[in-house]
Amino acid sequence: MKRIFMAVIALTMAVNLMAGGFVKVKDGRFVRGGKPYYYVGANFWYGAILGSEGPGGNRARLRRELDELQQLGIDNLRILVGADGPSGVEDKVEPVLQTRPGVYNDSILAGLDYLLTEMSKRKMLAVLYLTNSWEWSGGYGAYLEWADEGPALIPRRDGYGAYTKYASKFASCQKAHLMFYEHIRFILSRTNRYTGMKYVDDPTIMSWQICNEPRAFSVEALPEFEKWLSEATALVRSLDQNHLVSLGSEGAFGCERDFGSFERICADKNVDYCNIHIWPYNWQWARKTHLKEDIKASCEHTQDYINRHLAVCKRVGKPLVLEEFGYPRDGFSFSLKSTTKARDAYYKYVMDAVAENAAKGGLLVGCNFWGWGGFAKPSHERWQAGDDFMCDPAHEPQGLYSVFASDKSTLKIIQKQVKRMSEIK
Repeated sequence: MKRIFMAVIALTMAVNLMAGGFVKVKDGRFVRGGKPYYYVGANFWYGAILGSEGPGGNRARLRRELDELQQLGIDNLRILVGADGPSGVEDKVEPVLQTRPGVYNDSILAGLDYLLTEMSKRKMLAVLYLTNSWEWSGGYGAYLEWADEGPALIPRRDGYGAYTKYASKFASCQKAHLMFYEHIRFILSRTNRYTGMKYVDDPTIMSWQICNEPRAFSVEALPEFEKWLSEATALVRSLDQNHLVSLGSEGAFGCERDFGSFERICADKNVDYCNIHIWPYNWQWARKTHLKEDIKASCEHTQDYINRHLAVCKRVGKPLVLEEFGYPRDGFSFSLKSTTKARDAYYKYVMDAVAENAAKGGLLVGCNFWGWGGFAKPSHERWQAGDDFMCDPAHEPQGLYSVFASDKSTLKIIQKQVKRMSEIK
């Protein structure tokens, strides 16, 4: 048995070495295996759940999804480590990973192990985010509730203003921070049960990301927000010298529109590269009833947002990844049968902007579209336990932003841009 176990480890290590080793940053660019690494990737937040053998798990579908992504040339996936807090909560995904502070659902941990193992076989890279500022995976709300700051609020039920007021407490809640830091220690200390490899030694992981869309949620909370992010990145760096560290920020939009705050969090010595997200409909650049007509304005706003953040990245000397962007299906439809002409136009514009900047030696080196729905079949407009997972989380209409395997026109654009990015030297 020992010989078999050692052989499995040796094989896994060989696979990882073939994958190119750890991604590093050199002269404002990503380097993988000694070569420049530019990419078009996908958001695939539910990967660890699919990899489990418990409720929500479907390993056959996971392998099929990874094969499809690989066929498209996509080798970079942005993934949620796991949800926090109790199950059965409105607008929150389940099953949950951390049900109470330090109490973990082993099935989801096994799912994360399995996901990383399957990604390694396909030479894919994972960007793993450790918590969330939004209700759809618990995140801030779960930690604040555990810290005795009152029951977690839900924007759709309790109102967006009430949620932001509640969530703004997180920036200065030391009790919540300490519980989150223990979560970081737990995840980063893991050993993959299928490969025997420690997470900190696994080059399948490209980056540890502190949070999905970390926000202060008030101008007054910005100083404590910046302090928390600095503490969290320092902790990750102290535990792991191999992997990149990133924040998961939307950019200035996630810093109460304060570019100075964004620059300060990106300039931190433990942050290796910067992130932005762009959401034309959510940010009111595009109207529900005029999605096609508002493409031009959305693209203009997008380019301006990119340019302003590239200026910040130039000052701090770090690369930039546009790791979330999306556009609704035509007619604001949630049906797989609906067309995607407006979305296709927006995707092309964004990916062209990324590729053109990268080809000129700029600091915009990659992007991850939101997001991969693959072979999922929406059952309800609002996600219910037992429904297929797709990239529209439980709080959003199912099918609105997801790219499905049947969206041939969108896939054609993605595949073309993946090839274009891979050819940049």
